[in-house]
Amino acid sequence: GEALEVTREVNCVIDFIHGCEDQLQNLKKQKEKGLLYGIPISIKDHINCKGHVSSGGMVKFLGQVKEEDSVIVQVLKSQGAIPFVKTNIPQTMINYDCSNLIFGQTLNPLNHQKSPGGSSGGEGALIAGGGSILGIGSDVAGSIRLPSSFCGLCGLKPTGNRISTSPSAYNNRTFVLAVTGMMGPMARDVDSLALCMKALLCEEMFRLDPTVPPIPFDEEVRLRGNPM
Repeated sequence: GEALEVTREVNCVIDFIHGCEDQLQNLKKQKEKGLLYGIPISIKDHINCKGHVSSGGMVKFLGQVKEEDSVIVQVLKSQGAIPFVKTNIPQTMINYDCSNLIFGQTLNPLNHQKSPGGSSGGEGALIAGGGSILGIGSDVAGSIRLPSSFCGLCGLKPTGNRISTSPSAYNNRTFVLAVTGMMGPMARDVDSLALCMKALLCEEMFRLDPTVPPIPFDEEVRLRGNPM
């Protein structure tokens, strides 16, 4: 409900992930509860979800319905998270604003005269507006960090290859090989980012994508109080 209200104001949600309600009911029957049990998570447009389109803000991709979840979505679900919406991006994602000819302009919920930043601008707007408590964005040259700054949030671009990007738009973007694109969490506080990273860096991630170094989240480093 909150996500719907926020997107009516700032146009940040582009798709509702069907099946999330069934997933919630199934979770209640499971004995083992993951680190993200029952947490609704918003997902950036280009991250593949089974049965949905990853448009990249471009008309040419609108008819291409994905046949499987990306690795990161599979891991989130295995940890009990519930991906429930996909969020807006700029066309091709190479922009620090958040607008495309399919879904239109996303506004900053803190000031409708301002941009939420990009390219994870839909995530920034939805979380800042109170429609999501945790989201997954992506970042090559600021696409998580800029919306987080513009919208007053916390965001993390992990080290290159730390999180699986397979399969997603990054797999075909050979022109950015010099700077590794990464998916990462966005939230209203650092503890939420740390919890998400701890949940993602698990055996399931390493099993589904053997190219990801099997290095779990180091809780001791975070608790030392040193800058992350």
